[in-house]
Amino acid sequence: MSSKKLTQYTHLKKLWTKRLRQVQKNVYAKHGDSLVWINNSAQKLLVGSTGLFLLTQPVATSTLAQATQAQNTPAQALEKPQHTSQTLVSQLANQLPAIVNPLTQKQEDTIIQTLSNYFNLRLFAQLENKSLNRTYGLIGAEQHLMRYPGDVITTHFYTQADTRFAPSGVAPGRGAWGYFANSKEELTEADIEREKWYIAVPTFLSPGWKEDPNSLYAFFKYRKMLVVNPQNGKAVIADIADAGPAEWTGKHLGGSPEVMDYLERQDGSERGPVLYFFIDDPGDTIRLGPIQVQ
Repeated sequence: MSSKKLTQYTHLKKLWTKRLRQVQKNVYAKHGDSLVWINNSAQKLLVGSTGLFLLTQPVATSTLAQATQAQNTPAQALEKPQHTSQTLVSQLANQLPAIVNPLTQKQEDTIIQTLSNYFNLRLFAQLENKSLNRTYGLIGAEQHLMRYPGDVITTHFYTQADTRFAPSGVAPGRGAWGYFANSKEELTEADIEREKWYIAVPTFLSPGWKEDPNSLYAFFKYRKMLVVNPQNGKAVIADIADAGPAEWTGKHLGGSPEVMDYLERQDGSERGPVLYFFIDDPGDTIRLGPIQVQ
């Protein structure tokens, strides 16, 4: 190649390089977020997208090979990462504060997104402009609640397996919203489940309680919440059926014997940490009890 042609070639190369950089700049200005996502999802890329790679950055041959191979992978396997209790625990460990303090707005938003993804639920720290005093706290053991007048520990269980919770006893007084049913004959399956999977929360510490206790009292009655043990990933859908515990106990909420057992918080003195958020379930279609990672 003559020196003249080489000079022309070099000049053209500079022009094309300058032009490419300008194109890259324009593309990133308009679609930067999308390009970052695409680059981190190489297994979905190689479907006629070679030109897009050229606009972002050089891609190693191995990456292209992986993307080509990924075309034969079932779409469902590529769409969603594998969720397990272990990955949930790991993710929450990076999102929670070192000590059990009230969460900041940013922390709540991040954790709600994580839990919503893992349990396929619509979760809220505030619902209908109402909230509790915190969403991350220490839970302690509660006794069983009387479901109807005269309910005692000997009449409380319907299966032999459930009698293992008898040592927890029955609270001497009614729950914050009274009996679940007027009599044993009127007790329904829904009443049984509400008492079995209940939590007690300090409604009296919720924002606005002093100004409008009646409205908040009605809102909290049997309100469903997702309660998660961040140390093992276990979760239960519970309902609010009692108020408490008192601030001097050092606990921020309480759980029924069944709730504490499933979350592996059996010993109330441990006051283990849990996350708890409102569930949006206006049609009352979500069942109470344990829920698995989705």
